[in-house]
Amino acid sequence: MMKIKHEAEERHVLTLVVDNEAGILAKIAGLFTARGYNIDSLTVSEITGDHNTSRITIVTHGPPHVIDQIHAQLDRLVPVHKVVDLTEGAPYVERELALIKVTGKGEARVEALRLADVFRAKPVDTTTESFIFELTGTPDKIDTFVNLMMELGLVETARTGVVGMTRGKFAV
Repeated sequence: MMKIKHEAEERHVLTLVVDNEAGILAKIAGLFTARGYNIDSLTVSEITGDHNTSRITIVTHGPPHVIDQIHAQLDRLVPVHKVVDLTEGAPYVERELALIKVTGKGEARVEALRLADVFRAKPVDTTTESFIFELTGTPDKIDTFVNLMMELGLVETARTGVVGMTRGKFAV
């Protein structure tokens, strides 16, 4: 009997520099959809003063050969100037922003504030029955904070998705 070897899935953070034109995001999302690839996180922002260029950051996962295919397919799209896999190159920084709403009274409220302080989450809205905390960090840090808040009255979360940048003086 022959054993089938499965490649381990890896998480990758891809950053693309693209022309800021109508339909580019749809083309990229369509590329992923058509091939059955999943997008875990997607962020887009203009990066030039003339509004002609944008940076798209995509977090995805898959075995190495699938990541290679994704990279090659993205490189072929005409409005894409550059594709960089941050997880494959030089050291990089990645962050995500989250808003986390927690309700509670008494001891649960005090504990939510204490944990927020430990995680450096900033209260951006406060009522007598709820808080909205702003938290910036790695996705793991945000996941941990959200899981702790579930026990204290988590109502909802909103997350921006990952943004990333290589460390040092050189730009992507």
